[in-house]
Amino acid sequence: MDAIRIFSGGAAQGLITRLKDGFTQKSGISVDGTFGAVGMMKDKLLAGEPCDIMILSDALINELTGSGDLVAGTAQALGAVKTGVAVKTGEKAVDVSNQDALKAALRAARGIYFPDPIKATAGIHVMKVLKALGLDVELADRLRPYPNGATAMKAMAECAEAGLIGSTQATEILLTKGVELVAMLPKEFELATVYTAAVCTKAGQPQVARDLIAMLASAEFSALRRDCGFEA
Repeated sequence: MDAIRIFSGGAAQGLITRLKDGFTQKSGISVDGTFGAVGMMKDKLLAGEPCDIMILSDALINELTGSGDLVAGTAQALGAVKTGVAVKTGEKAVDVSNQDALKAALRAARGIYFPDPIKATAGIHVMKVLKALGLDVELADRLRPYPNGATAMKAMAECAEAGLIGSTQATEILLTKGVELVAMLPKEFELATVYTAAVCTKAGQPQVARDLIAMLASAEFSALRRDCGFEA
């Protein structure tokens, strides 16, 4: 069976996972998704790895369209994803409703799980928040970064310790069994990232790529996108 290849930020993994079988049944083409930090996905494309669709932050999609790596006019937004806070399933929810509460919750945590602070959108933001709170040095020995949000949440879910906190895109928290979304970051630290899909200039199956993007962004699946953590 032919396959269409996607490089995507981890934020869209749940959505792709839930829609790919339906697309395959309709088109006869399987969906091969690679998910990770948006910076890492960009690097893979620029290194020449074959890809049909990119799903990244809107800013990166615009950048890659301007450089000619993505086809102009094919970009469609899937929605905005906020950065949230997670605890392990079954543990008491922490209060992160304002700056002081968030600071206290982070200080009380035995470990803080989050994505790559250099290449992942949420990871970069979490480090900015820690620095703004003056906790980046104080809590350095409790920071547990992972290549992307999904791996960070999986590791937190599997850790035997109690009293852990995770922070990444809400979509990645909702995707992971064993962790629960407590709340989004408080307003003063809110991050809402618009994720957008576009066709790669060197796509092997450009029309199929357009069809899949149309499906992902369609009104028909707006409720599913909300369930996965995307906001209109």
